[in-house]
Amino acid sequence: MPNHLSHRFCTAPLMDWSDRHCRYMWRLFSRRALLYTEMVTTGAILHGDRERHLQFDAVEQPLALQIGGSDPRELAECARIAEQLGYSEVNLNCGCPSDRVQSGRFGACLMAEPELVADGLAAMRDAVSIPVTVKHRIGIDDMEDYTGLTRFVEAQSGVGAITFIVHARKAWLNGLSPKENREIPPLDHPMVYRLKRDYPQLEIVLNGGINTLDECRQHLQHLDGVMLGRAAYQHPALLARVDSELFGEAPGPTAAEVVERMLPYIERELGRGARLNHISRHMLGLFQGLPGARRFRRHLSEHAHKSGAGPEVVEQALALVNRAA
Repeated sequence: MPNHLSHRFCTAPLMDWSDRHCRYMWRLFSRRALLYTEMVTTGAILHGDRERHLQFDAVEQPLALQIGGSDPRELAECARIAEQLGYSEVNLNCGCPSDRVQSGRFGACLMAEPELVADGLAAMRDAVSIPVTVKHRIGIDDMEDYTGLTRFVEAQSGVGAITFIVHARKAWLNGLSPKENREIPPLDHPMVYRLKRDYPQLEIVLNGGINTLDECRQHLQHLDGVMLGRAAYQHPALLARVDSELFGEAPGPTAAEVVERMLPYIERELGRGARLNHISRHMLGLFQGLPGARRFRRHLSEHAHKSGAGPEVVEQALALVNRAA
């Protein structure tokens, strides 16, 4: 099954961060970025509040759903649901190192069971026509470095997987917290480059430690795509340059223009029962490094959580930036 989506630039699945409000704002900056949801477990999809977990706005497309799980039948059913709801891709999480994930037998611990992952990917691919991809680490714990990585990748490519999103750090499942696993294990971008050289037929996307579009361009000389997580969240305005600098198209809007375009969305969502601070929390980094940024953040932080807070709070915050410009 060919993968028709471009993974040249992707935003990462970020637990508690990349929710639908965040993704809506990201999409306003870039038409070409491939956006990923937070990880949603198979249990949450099959037995939980499906609308809350899977709801998205059509504006967010192209949009990939990341799933956490290991049971092939459940993964296949969740993939079918994702396709029915209109997601552009389903991605299997084999990289999250949290204790909760390990106890549920999904996430990074699955790298120790490449055959089980392959069974799950095969079941998902058989169930849907949209692309099925996998996100994983370069290894876990004492797994042999490159040999362990290629064993995992070969098992998945053997059932037809094409796209591999590789977080270029090991995950230490014993002894490090999830936060420490994002920072302490050393980055090994050259290992991911080597994977692409040895498996040129596969689409290899790099995740981990990428902070600027200049770095993206450097990595894209060796790889098929890049994925940014914290950098995109903390400095969302960098997404405005993705289309022009990585795709040769027109640049995206300014941060101020995105705030203006968010106002109708905010009004609509508040009318559906959302709270302003659930949306505005994703906007705090919009003017990072610019005059008035601190006043913008402070105004949102102090007023968006109040009962009855509406779009006018965001307009007032924007005016503080405009006056400082």
